[in-house]
Amino acid sequence: MAVAWSRAPRRGLIATLLDPLRRVGPWRLFALGMGTLLFVPIAVTLASWLTPDMEVWRHIQQTLLAEILGNTVMLVLGVGSGVLFLGVSLAWLTARCDFPGRGLFDWALILPLAVPTYVLAFVFVGLFEFAGPVQSFLRETVSSDLRLPSIRSTPGLILVMSLVLYPYVYMLSRAAFLSQGTAPMEAARVQGLSAWGSFFRVALPMARPAIAAGTALALMETLADFGAVSVFNFETFTTAIYRAWFGYYSLAAAGQLAALLLLIILLGLTAEKAARGRARFDQRQAGGVTRIPLRGWRAWAATGFAASVLFLGFLLPVLQLVIWGWGHLADFNERYLELVLNTLTLGAVSAFITVTIALLLAYARRVQPDFITRRAVGASTLGYALPGSVLAVGIMIVFTWLDHRVADLLEPLVGDIGGQLLTGSVFALIIAYVMRFMAVAFGAVDSALEQIRPSLREAARSLGARDWEIIRRIYIPVLRPGLITAALLVGVDVMKEMPATLLLRPFGWDTLAVRIFEFTVEGQWERAALPAVTLVAVGLIPVIFLVSRTVRKHPRNQKPAAAEALQT
Repeated sequence: MAVAWSRAPRRGLIATLLDPLRRVGPWRLFALGMGTLLFVPIAVTLASWLTPDMEVWRHIQQTLLAEILGNTVMLVLGVGSGVLFLGVSLAWLTARCDFPGRGLFDWALILPLAVPTYVLAFVFVGLFEFAGPVQSFLRETVSSDLRLPSIRSTPGLILVMSLVLYPYVYMLSRAAFLSQGTAPMEAARVQGLSAWGSFFRVALPMARPAIAAGTALALMETLADFGAVSVFNFETFTTAIYRAWFGYYSLAAAGQLAALLLLIILLGLTAEKAARGRARFDQRQAGGVTRIPLRGWRAWAATGFAASVLFLGFLLPVLQLVIWGWGHLADFNERYLELVLNTLTLGAVSAFITVTIALLLAYARRVQPDFITRRAVGASTLGYALPGSVLAVGIMIVFTWLDHRVADLLEPLVGDIGGQLLTGSVFALIIAYVMRFMAVAFGAVDSALEQIRPSLREAARSLGARDWEIIRRIYIPVLRPGLITAALLVGVDVMKEMPATLLLRPFGWDTLAVRIFEFTVEGQWERAALPAVTLVAVGLIPVIFLVSRTVRKHPRNQKPAAAEALQT
């Protein structure tokens, strides 16, 4: 009796403490926790304005701020125009026109996605600078006084970034054009519109939501880029953040610059969402797709245009990297293998953690699909819109504060521990990767989860199975292909990530991306080729996956329409 009496209050106390959590729900609580995890670095980054480093900030304001603001505007406008022109035009040609090589270009034009922007940047600089092989050859064969415009210029950087990022617009625009079918275009032609008029007044407005989504992705990558702008010595917010952190040794100033960049991105996302309004793009096939047969010079002009983009964006850099790398095989040593191991380790660990959390978030949204859970899950996947440098600054500010508090608590017990428990650790780096690429994993997992009928979970619950058992015994086996795909996409993105790795990596923990940065800063383009080839080869894996999906979904029974050629 005494034993029962003594245990009852303890059970009552525990039940009382856990009762609020039961009312909230474990899955809703998990989603709220993950949403908060992303919000904290954003909040502390914005809060850096409360304690500004006035001396450093005054120097930045007088010497850099106007330049980086102007450069950012020029880069966004230039790259936006470039990816729109390349992506939309190539998508229209491959989806709705017929010309020599169309079947090859249909999927091959996705390949530039495998080349990181900073890799294409140093290849172009190494090839086309004044002392490079292209200008040297032209001076020897054409004229000794010949001098091409400098590749290290704003137009040169815009060209490089447009060649790498246009596939975002190309893939979504192509899908939108294919989904429109033939009926809208035929109706426009009946109304007296020319082929060009039908494109601009019918096909293009219908595809606008898809084009806007692809352009937004490309511009997010543009604002987040650090490697390419460093190669071109082009000052942007990401390079200024790096300089404030490692040049002026001011985390506060880096935080203020990161906050400005964050505000620009949030304003851009809000404007893009407002511009699209409630528009949606439907990818259901509206009948068959008949293509306009291009003949004569128009056909070969289309082939030449597509071939030029593919050559500059993929074939040329890969060929040049192989040539340079072959001449520096001596760099393939133990140090290089250590870089590969570090890169693969970070990619594998980050991919496993990210996909696991993404699976739990997707499950939480189905178990408790209320407003709070859905908003918390949405907040957890916003990291992809944030540059790695912004996340790195926010995480470093949080971890620095935590390290100081822990050091203060432990100092009376163990003495001074140096205050470096979390900052500059692999753990901080992995946290940044998880937050940055959660959206990539969640998209792949959530789309796979849509194929599982809710009745399976209900049947398992009726048999007494708990949520964890349902996930382990039903969801994971069924979702295995989707989980592998998500892990693959996240792992490759992690291995190519440069700014977060540069800012947060532990001392001596270098990766292939870091080694490329070190060589390009010193102008050693040829020595940067071997790690660059490795990253391009790894980056081809998810691109091949995208290509295989493109080929599988490609309409098989489509023949060119007996329509007029595209007129000027």
